[in-house]
Amino acid sequence: MIDADRCINLSTEAEVSEPISTNNDPTTPSEPLTLGRVRVALARIAALLLGLLLFALALELLKKGAAGYGRQVIGLLNVNSPANALGFGWLLAYIFLSGSPVAAIGVSLFASGTIDALQTFTMITGSRLGASLIVLVVGFIYYLRGHQRGSSIAIGVLALLVTAAIYLPALAVGYWLLSNHAIGIVEASATSPLASVIDLLIDPVVALITAWVPAWSLFIIGVAILLGAFALLDRALPEMHAERSAFSRIGRMVYRPVPMFLLGAAVTSVTLSVSVSLSILVPLSAKGMVRRENTLPYIMGANITTFIDTLVAALIVGGSAAFTIVLVEMVSVAVLSLLVLVFAYRPFASGVLRLQEYIIRDNRSLASFLGVMLLIPLLLLFLRF
Repeated sequence: MIDADRCINLSTEAEVSEPISTNNDPTTPSEPLTLGRVRVALARIAALLLGLLLFALALELLKKGAAGYGRQVIGLLNVNSPANALGFGWLLAYIFLSGSPVAAIGVSLFASGTIDALQTFTMITGSRLGASLIVLVVGFIYYLRGHQRGSSIAIGVLALLVTAAIYLPALAVGYWLLSNHAIGIVEASATSPLASVIDLLIDPVVALITAWVPAWSLFIIGVAILLGAFALLDRALPEMHAERSAFSRIGRMVYRPVPMFLLGAAVTSVTLSVSVSLSILVPLSAKGMVRRENTLPYIMGANITTFIDTLVAALIVGGSAAFTIVLVEMVSVAVLSLLVLVFAYRPFASGVLRLQEYIIRDNRSLASFLGVMLLIPLLLLFLRF
């Protein structure tokens, strides 16, 4: 058992020095290096544009697939309540090892009329609760490669615990706001350039696909294209190596909650994936560049801006009603996170760290934790009342 009060002592100092380039050969030409960087930049831009187009195409196919067969799938699993939708989104995020595709599927199901607003809200929450599993998977891989158990797997456990500790109370707040109509529909629409791009480029492709493939396969094709789009977007974004990341330049800032909170929000805004931004913590922790107790505010910040891509998806596919659902969830998570950060960070961090240390103390405790994390969404999915 660790002393959590000691762990969250923010006065610890650390200095990280950057590697010094040893390439002082004056004969080395700079032009090829410059041209190479230009080519890489152009390739990233092309991948980014293609990824965005595939993202929009996948959303349209998901919408059509959900309209045709979404009701049969939901009916087969008997997803007829917000609790069922919560478990459904949670388990899908485990399968995809990502929450963004699942959230997009939830928005598409709502746009097609397959699920209602409250079910959409809880399905998106479930997608975020399950998305942190990828951090545990990455940590386990690092553990198998010879890194210490505490510095690798523990980050994944922390990501799951912090996400659940914030999202579950935020779920109650947002559910109350939506069920009592405390917030009206926020009128929003995609800009005309975006709409014109979709009309000109996406609609003909969707029409071609629907003409050549059976209707039952549209949803499956949409999911596959969506996963491919996220893979392309990941490739297009700059790689964040632990040795050259922002953490290697911020010195004492990693020991202060507010800067770490803002950093987590910023990194997720750039990567558009909480799975990516949180997985970065695993090598950083394994290399001793950031301590576990200092990652809590980072995780909290990342869990807010992860809704950016879902907001865009909701606006394109579901319009103002879907946009309002996602916005309510994002605001609920943000408000609760800020309240914890400002008024209750020390007891919050202390409790989470004590629970995390208990979970990873031995293989039996860790296996029990993983079993519970799998059992809860299964129970929610098949809960009947």
